[in-house]
Amino acid sequence: MRRVIATLLALAAPVFAHAAIVPLSATLSPGAEVPPVRNSSGHGEAALALDTASRRLTWHVTYGGLTGDAFMGHLHGPATETAAAPITVPFPLLASPIDGAATLSDSQMADLLAGRWYVNIHTRANEAGEIRGQIRRRDQ
Repeated sequence: MRRVIATLLALAAPVFAHAAIVPLSATLSPGAEVPPVRNSSGHGEAALALDTASRRLTWHVTYGGLTGDAFMGHLHGPATETAAAPITVPFPLLASPIDGAATLSDSQMADLLAGRWYVNIHTRANEAGEIRGQIRRRDQ
C-alpha cells in the first residue's frame, strides 16, 4: 500500500509542481484604445489571478473618469496592444469595482499568459471602447 501511495505521489508531483496562481494586471487608459480615444479622462486598473491547475481566472477591475456610464465591459483576446480582438469574457455587472471569474480553455489560458488579452470598458460616447489595458503577468 505504501508503495502504491508513493508511486501515485511521484506521478502527481509534476502536476502539483506546475500548478500555480499567476498574478496579472492591466492599467486602463483612453490612449491604449485602438485607435486612441482623445475625449476622455478615463482611467482604471485591473488585478487578475489565474489558477493554472483549474484554469480559473478571477478579476477585480476599478475605473473612473469616464465620459458617461459604462454600458459594456469585457476581456478580449487574442490580440497585440495595437489590434482589436473579439470578446472573450463579458462582464455581467459594470459598476466599479467589477469582480468576477471564469474558467478558460487551454488555448485561452495560453493566449492570456502570452499577453494577448486586454480589458476594455465602453461608454455611449465611445462605443468601441473608452479605456483599455493589455493584461500582463506581474511575476515577470
